[in-house]
This record gives sequence, C-alpha cells and structure tokens, in this order.
Amino acid sequence: MLKRKLRHCKVNYISLFLFIALTALTLTLFKNHSKTLLFSNRNLELKEDNQDHVNCTKIIKGDIEEIENAKLKLLEVDYKKRHSWLTEQDYINMTKDCYLFTRNRKYILNPLSREENEFPIAYSIVVHHKIDMLERLLRSIYAPQNHYCIHVDQKSSESFLSAVKAIASCFENVFIASELENVVYASWTRVQADLNCMKDLYQANRRWKYLINLCGMDFPIKTNREIVQVLKALKGENSLETEKMPAHKETRWRKHYDVSSGGIQKTNIDKEPPPIQISVFSGSAYFVVSRAFVGHVLKDGNARTFLEWSKDTYSPDEFLWATLQRIPQVPGSVPANSKFDVSDMNSIARFVKWEYWEGDVTKGAPYPPCSGTHIRSVCVFGAGDLHFMLKQHHLFANKFDVNVDPIAIQCLEEHLRYKALYPETLT
Repeated sequence: MLKRKLRHCKVNYISLFLFIALTALTLTLFKNHSKTLLFSNRNLELKEDNQDHVNCTKIIKGDIEEIENAKLKLLEVDYKKRHSWLTEQDYINMTKDCYLFTRNRKYILNPLSREENEFPIAYSIVVHHKIDMLERLLRSIYAPQNHYCIHVDQKSSESFLSAVKAIASCFENVFIASELENVVYASWTRVQADLNCMKDLYQANRRWKYLINLCGMDFPIKTNREIVQVLKALKGENSLETEKMPAHKETRWRKHYDVSSGGIQKTNIDKEPPPIQISVFSGSAYFVVSRAFVGHVLKDGNARTFLEWSKDTYSPDEFLWATLQRIPQVPGSVPANSKFDVSDMNSIARFVKWEYWEGDVTKGAPYPPCSGTHIRSVCVFGAGDLHFMLKQHHLFANKFDVNVDPIAIQCLEEHLRYKALYPETLT
C-alpha cells in the first residue's frame, strides 16, 4: 500500500516537473519570438539620419511651424551637399548582392497579414527616368504576394534601363515589360505601354485581384493593407474618373492626329464616329480595375475595335478608360447615365491638385494651395501638402519629385512604413 502511494506521488512529481518545463519552454519561445518580431520590425523602419532636425510627425499632423522649418532647410546652400541621391550606377552595384540590397534598402519580404497575402495586387509602372524615385516607389508598394510590371520608355538611357533590370532581378515578382514603347506625350504610345504590362501581368499570374497603373512620380498615401481593404470593398467594381466630355475636348477624338518628330500634331482629317453605342466620356490616365476588366479589354472584340479606333487621337488615355467604364458589357462598369459620373476626387485612383482648382477649402475649393510647385498646372507636392492629402480616400497621389521636395517624400514613406509595421498604433 505504502509503495503504491509512493509510486503515485512519484508519477505526480514527474508530471508536475514536465508541466513546469513545458510551460517554461513555451514562455521562452514566445518571448524570443516577440523579441525577433520586434527586432525585425525595428530593422524595417525607414528612419533616416535626421541631420536636418526635421520632425516628420509634426509635418504629417500639419504643424505650420515645422512645415516652414522644412521649407527653410531646402533653401540652405549646403542642403544638396548633405543629401546625395542614389544613381543608376549605385543601383547596378548594390543589386549585385540581392540579399544585401533588400536588407539594406529595408524591403518587406514577408506578407504582413493573412488578409494581404490572400489578396494580391498587380501594378503597371510606366517610367523613363529618375531611378531613385522609381526604387523608392517600388519599395513603398512592394509585397511578396503582389506583382509588378515596369515599362521603361525606349528613349530612356541604357544606364537607366540597366539599373531597372538590376533592381527587378532581385525579385521574382518584379519584371520589365516584354514590349517597350517609345512613349510620345499625349499619344497612343502611353496607352500601349499600359496595355503591354496588362498583357504580361494577366498571363504571368492568375491570382491577383486588381490592377493599378502608376508612373514614376506617383507615391502611395495608403499602406498595402489599407489598399487591400479598400479594393475588397469595391466588390469587383472599378474606380476611375469618368465624366461627361467637355465640348472643348471633343476635337481630341473627332480629328485625326499624326505623331512626327517626337510630337503629336492635329490634322484637318475628320475621324469616323467611335464604334460604340454610348457617348465618349472624359477621364484620366489613372485607373483601379479588376482582373475581369483587364481580361475583357485584352480579349473582347468590341473593346479591341474601340482601342484600334482610338490610336490616332490626342491623349487617348484621358477618354479611353473612362469610356470603357461606361459600357454595360465591361466587368465592373457603371451605367452611362450622368447620375453615375465620377470625378477625380470621387475616384480612389489618384489624388492630384490642379492649380486652377486650388483655393480656400472653407469657401468651397476642393483642396488648399500647393505647398510645392507646379508643372503643367499640376502640383508637385511639398511637405505642407501631406496633412490634407493623407485624409483623402485616394490610394495614390501625383506628383512627387526628390528634386522639388525630398522632405515630403521622406516623411510620407516613414509614416506609411511605421503605419504598416504597427497598424494598431495609428488610426
């Protein structure tokens, strides 16, 4: 009897010991995992050496004094001496070791959430110069489950193309378009560049849900997770500007245009009426479209006929997508009735400030004056534009330029990266 009790106690002690040991091991593994996660996240933060003593947190919050301080920093004589942008040769050299490149440039190489991993996005990026801007754009939108096609203008320098190829070679899901166009401003070639990437992306992978087209002066104003959540809410519909065509723009598609000497010229030749049953609508080059929309554009006979008809028009990217979006047979489209018109501010595709619309928002202007400068009436953003911009529902904004306001880009990418790594800390 006594032996049986002792044996029973011994078994209990062993069980208790094993329980304590397993508990301690579990806690140790959890603690180490937490430390690793925290360490990894800290390594991925995009905090630059703040030698200019600029407070990005205050700038993002719209602090007037800090924004003025940032403007003064840009005017300092030795500012450019303290800041040198990476060159094409720098990227060619850095990407010889892809592990070091992705680590040192702090790319996110693992999905940050299950939700993101299950909703891959495709990107078409049309560029021709400014390798540093392109790489920072790619880093800001990169996720391993997404897919990226980069169209490089045939006019680009050999060194620029080589640098883009070098960057792409470090990622399985980033590639150069199989066909490259000599892009002429306001001509069909701008549309063809996107179509080339559309075709490549559509054939390369079947999993991606939506396609977003970008240029080298775009930058996101949402994290990848936020973009995924917005796209899921579309439930298969597209989002792009599509409005009634202004009378003064009708000549763009009623007349035949020729491309010559690197430019586009209007002729006196009238075009045949468009081969569609609805009116031609006005819009922009920017779109957020479903995979089904892309498949329709690439395969449908009527869509292809309309594309072919558009080839000799002026700036077809500013009516083609807008019109396709109103054709009933196109997946994710909306009716042609004016009740369904969508302005650039209502679409999520791109936040753009036009000089002639800027003003006092308390008196009805859609956005405040540009904090940077203007190119062809479009605002090239400064740090002072970020506070208002980040409150908008758009996914991306255009235009940014490191040569105009590098602090705006620095603060924006730092903010977005921190928000991506620690989504629970920011609302």
